[in-house]
Amino acid sequence: MGIKIVADSSCDLTAQMKEEINIEIAPLTLQLEDKKYVDDEQLDVREYVKEMSECKSAPKTACPSPEEFMKKYEGDDSVFVVTLSSNLSGTYNSAVLAKEMYLEEVGNKFIHVFDSLSASVGETLIALKIHELSKINLEESEIVQKVNKYIKEMKTFFLLESLDHLAKAGRLSPFIAKIASVLSIKPIMGSTEEGTIRLVQKVRGYKKAFDKFVDIIGEEGKNFEEKILGIAHCNCLERALKFKEEVLKKYNFKDIIIVEMRGLSSTYADDGGLVIAF
Repeated sequence: MGIKIVADSSCDLTAQMKEEINIEIAPLTLQLEDKKYVDDEQLDVREYVKEMSECKSAPKTACPSPEEFMKKYEGDDSVFVVTLSSNLSGTYNSAVLAKEMYLEEVGNKFIHVFDSLSASVGETLIALKIHELSKINLEESEIVQKVNKYIKEMKTFFLLESLDHLAKAGRLSPFIAKIASVLSIKPIMGSTEEGTIRLVQKVRGYKKAFDKFVDIIGEEGKNFEEKILGIAHCNCLERALKFKEEVLKKYNFKDIIIVEMRGLSSTYADDGGLVIAF
């Protein structure tokens, strides 16, 4: 069967993935003061991150409109949609509304919207899972069932250089961000079962936090030989490669992929941020 994956631009992909997977991206809109950016292929992420660091006010983000999603739903293929956690963004609701509007207009077509309960490389892994299952001729309902199970079991963690943008964007208390900065605390954050953000560990100094970030995998995960580890980085490929190297010493993942963050993930992770999912 023909399937198409539609994801929002928090789904960080490599050039190779874009070639191999039938995937279309509905971009979010990013805003720094009165300047707007579309989080698509044309966005210079490094320049955007630089401008963000110089911007006094909080960056704002807006989810793709239902109309934007409806355009992506066109065609004969069955459509599987992957969005940011519905507890972090309105993107999921926009995609669901687009599905209802599209089916009213077009009638019979398969469209399913997955709430990733995650972001960044968490969405990437879900897209890869849908692609993998579509190649073994499963019914659409079976794919939905298996992917829902995969989402439920998936873990997402992130280690950030700075919490300023999370605080500015209202995802974290500014007081906590300030204390963390003053005390050189590097918090390791993770997703909850509901797709919100939780504090996993508070560690002083980046080196210790980095080591702890490797250990968290063993503390919170299992059956690594059956899993892919996804690593997303904002402007810090060397750090991502070093992390992969340390992980390989301790765990036997089926595969490890590294992706560079697009604009949306970079808005929250900021320069030097790492997000992992497995």
